[in-house]
Amino acid sequence: MNITKLALKFALPHPALEEYDRFLFVGPHPDDIEIGAGATAAKLAAAGNKVCFLICIDGRFGDANAPRGVTPEALAAMRQDEARQSAARLGVHDVRFLGLTDGGFYTQDELLRGIARSIGEFRPDAVFAPDPCVTSECHIDHLNVGEAVRRAAYLAPYEKIMAGYGAVSAPVSALAYYMTAKPNVFIKTSGYVKAQLDAIFSCHKTQFPAGSPDAESIALYIKLRAADFGLRSMKGQAEGFRVLGVTQMHCLPEAGD
Repeated sequence: MNITKLALKFALPHPALEEYDRFLFVGPHPDDIEIGAGATAAKLAAAGNKVCFLICIDGRFGDANAPRGVTPEALAAMRQDEARQSAARLGVHDVRFLGLTDGGFYTQDELLRGIARSIGEFRPDAVFAPDPCVTSECHIDHLNVGEAVRRAAYLAPYEKIMAGYGAVSAPVSALAYYMTAKPNVFIKTSGYVKAQLDAIFSCHKTQFPAGSPDAESIALYIKLRAADFGLRSMKGQAEGFRVLGVTQMHCLPEAGD
């Protein structure tokens, strides 16, 4: 037994996300937020909280299932429309885009500045992002976005540092990683998984056309994950997140589990 980890669990409990009021969900591409945390976003929006989606990368090269002959520019525009429609199905009407080019064709500084500005403008209590520490994740945009959010969320309270990124300071109380292998906080999502699936498969049709193997496998995965996290947390259906509070974001490696 790791005594330090056990002591931290009781001395510094993970933030209770549902007690906050303002939530920023950061996604690498259109559809990632919905897949990773769509049921939670729907639940938070339905409770009357302020919820914003920030989509960093335009998805122009995600054309495996897109209409034949579509240009990258046209596909990027189509995916923005799909993202707005999908967010609306979840009750989220504040959707923002950084518009960076798919596939890592941007600098990490551009990405960090865009996320920092968005945090300063929206002033979230909690920021959601894909976990950059998942060893099986190979997509450069997911890794880059998760890493940029990690830096921006920690630096957000520091006025002079944020000014250097062209942003205003805005203290962030919690960082919640979705698509994580080490969830430590579970949110009950019974009653919202159906809306999550509808948002993904009724709206993101360039990625999941009806009857495609991708659509069937992702739908099955989301249902199984909701059941698994629900069993692990005794909450019926649930989504799991690796959550860090302000104190846990720095110099406490044991706090990450």
